[in-house]
Amino acid sequence: MLEIGTKAPEISLPDQNGKIRTLKEFQGKKVILYFYPKDNTPGCTKQACGFAELYPQFMEKDAVVIGISKDSTASHKKFEEKYGLPFMLLSDTELKAIQDYDVWKEKNMYGKKTMGVVRTTYLIDESGMIVKALDKVKAAENPEQMLKEL
Repeated sequence: MLEIGTKAPEISLPDQNGKIRTLKEFQGKKVILYFYPKDNTPGCTKQACGFAELYPQFMEKDAVVIGISKDSTASHKKFEEKYGLPFMLLSDTELKAIQDYDVWKEKNMYGKKTMGVVRTTYLIDESGMIVKALDKVKAAENPEQMLKEL
C-alpha cells in the first residue's frame, strides 16, 4: 500500500465507455480511488452499489469516485448498466495502476495461494496527494467510511 503524504501515481486507463481517463483531469477535486477484485461478485457489487447510493453526497463534497479492476471495458459497461452506477470504472487489464498503487498481492483462498487485487481505497486530495489509504477494506462499509473521511 502506498504511503499517506505521497504523490498519487498518474493513471491513464480506459473507462467503461472506452475513453482514456487520467488522474490529472481531476486536479482540484478530491478523488476516491478504489481498487476491487472483480465485477459482478457479491462484495464488489455491494461496494459499488454503496458508492452509487451515496454518490450525490460525494458530489456535494466536490469528490469523484473511481473504481478500478482488471476486468475489461465490456465487463465494466455491463456492470455499470446492470446496477446504474453513476461513476467511472477503469479497466486495468495490464495491471499498470494496480501495481503502481501496490494492490496486487498474494491472497489465500481456501488454503490456495493466488495473486489478486486486495480491496484497497485511496483518498487523493485536490493537489494529487494521498491523504488516506485503507487496505483490506470491508466492501459494505467502505462507501460510508469514505464519505466520513471527506
